[in-house]
Amino acid sequence: MDQKAISIRTFIGAENFEVSRNFYKDFGFEENILSHNMSYFYKNACGFYLQDAYVKDWINNSMIFLEVENVEAYWNELSVLDLPSKYKTVRLVPVRNEAWGEEFFVHDPSGVLWHIGTFNKVF
Repeated sequence: MDQKAISIRTFIGAENFEVSRNFYKDFGFEENILSHNMSYFYKNACGFYLQDAYVKDWINNSMIFLEVENVEAYWNELSVLDLPSKYKTVRLVPVRNEAWGEEFFVHDPSGVLWHIGTFNKVF
């Protein structure tokens, strides 16, 4: 195929749309409201759609990998926000080193699992 891909954007659901909207704004994303039940959240050239829709099996199996330039710096900036104290179901799991790179985890208010990391140069 000769067509150039420009972006890829996932759709995720929210158990409580307003709580999730606030969480993602606190997380550092900008919001573009598309309708009463859908927003586009973005940071630089990365983004995703948040929907006011909750299907437990879908949410429990949703994972997003956000590649960042410096995982330690991103962890430090996110940690000081203390999101788990503001959102009771949010969890942050510290940075760990893997054979392919390093990452940490964030569980959003609905249960979507974010992997935030960097890849070794070989990938």
